[in-house]
Amino acid sequence: MADDRPVVDGRLTDWISLGVLTAFVSRDEIDEAIEATGKAAKRAGGKIPPRVVVLFVMALALFGDEDYEEVAARLAGTLADWGRFEEGWEPTSGGLTQARQRLGPEPLAHLFSQVAAPVADPDTIGAFLRTWRLMSIDGVEFDAAASTANLDAFGLPGSPGPHTPAAFPKVRAVTVTECGSRAPVLAALGPAGAGKAAGEQTLARGLYRRLEPDWLLLADRNFYNWADWCTAADTGAALLWRVKSNLRLPPLHALGDGSYLSVLISPKVTAKGRDPLIAAARAGEPLDPAQARLVRVIEYDVPDRDGDGSGDLIALITTILDPWEAPAAALAGAYHQRWEHETANRQVKTYLRGPGKVLRSQSPEGVYQEIWGYLLTHHAIAALICAAATAAGIDPDRVRFTRTVRVLRRQVADPPAFSP
Repeated sequence: MADDRPVVDGRLTDWISLGVLTAFVSRDEIDEAIEATGKAAKRAGGKIPPRVVVLFVMALALFGDEDYEEVAARLAGTLADWGRFEEGWEPTSGGLTQARQRLGPEPLAHLFSQVAAPVADPDTIGAFLRTWRLMSIDGVEFDAAASTANLDAFGLPGSPGPHTPAAFPKVRAVTVTECGSRAPVLAALGPAGAGKAAGEQTLARGLYRRLEPDWLLLADRNFYNWADWCTAADTGAALLWRVKSNLRLPPLHALGDGSYLSVLISPKVTAKGRDPLIAAARAGEPLDPAQARLVRVIEYDVPDRDGDGSGDLIALITTILDPWEAPAAALAGAYHQRWEHETANRQVKTYLRGPGKVLRSQSPEGVYQEIWGYLLTHHAIAALICAAATAAGIDPDRVRFTRTVRVLRRQVADPPAFSP
């Protein structure tokens, strides 16, 4: 597996110009997000313009170790170099804090929904299976500052023990990420602490209707349930989800690639009603999609896996019923790409935020704003890495980090010539 750790002095953030941000989002896109969320400045009055605050929040994700004034100084220099955002700029800690409070999280959330699109193209190595773009859904947690407001909104980790380290409020993000580029494309945020938690399934539920028909969505076994599977499948996207061992998957027909057809049955169907549905599915009769759905099952184990999962049977279900379209071995290999999502989460939590770091914001609104800033910035960096690697014929998830950064720096050196 690729070594994603920087092998040069400094973190990823130190090697990427702030030009990444201004290449990724245009002034018009920022202004549209501000207008759409009702956060436009009512008057100038020497206040920091909202559009500059959006970039400032994104810049906070690039420079997690710097204080407000230092990040503002870096941003001001970049804006001057680019000849943009010439409005008033008051980079004091108090002014920046107030500007963030006025802005809130909504413009950044809206901006993410508008600009965070898949970035891999057919020449990107490892980004597609046949015509399907490989996408993955997973969750990640952030530690927030232990202010009273954050504790009330997000809660603490459950079941603290005598040896539990100092606890912080927990915030969860569930994202749909492009496997080939590791760029987040869809996201939902919510509390993750005990008594407050919005679970991964709950947050994911708000994302399924936004899937695209040319996607192949990979998901771990914690995400499956009947209603969510149907919602996701009805978008036309292809699905490849791992399921738990207790899910009943009656075999209908064995297929030549080692997979077999089965049927998912709604939990609302009584035990007495299951057998007729299984018989109808086995006979090839039409099924009421509100009651039953055909799936294909791929089962395999990974005998040389380290840890407790060694030898576990992995059961995948997919909406791709024809093995000629995607053989079982190809689907098993595609499912392995879901681990790129784990790498993407590590990039946000370790390379951007810093290992063990706590989010800066003391209020829930600021926390959500900060996380949207991280997601926007991570997408911008992932998009640049993917474009540079694709142009160089390099697999984005298999090259050494330093080589990718060298390609990136050449691209960033002339940002107007580079289309994100």
